[in-house]
Amino acid sequence: MRVIVPVINHAGTTRRMIDYFALALGHGLLAIVLLRLVWRDDLDVDPAIADNQAAEEQRRKDALAARKQAARGETLNSIPPAPDETAT
Repeated sequence: MRVIVPVINHAGTTRRMIDYFALALGHGLLAIVLLRLVWRDDLDVDPAIADNQAAEEQRRKDALAARKQAARGETLNSIPPAPDETAT
């Protein structure tokens, strides 16, 4: 397999040329972009994780309160029933 590379003739000699500046520029810019992405602080924080942790903590508190009420023999809705108006 042959690689096609631009050829420059100077005084009867043949030299192959690779555009090192273009290679260095492209790779340098990619390195800068990568470094800027890595150093961003907002990539380390996921807001969904904080929301999930808050919801999980609330579920734990509710479950603990329900277990305490069940241990005391109370119902979750300890509101007394409304009087039956049709009985009178």
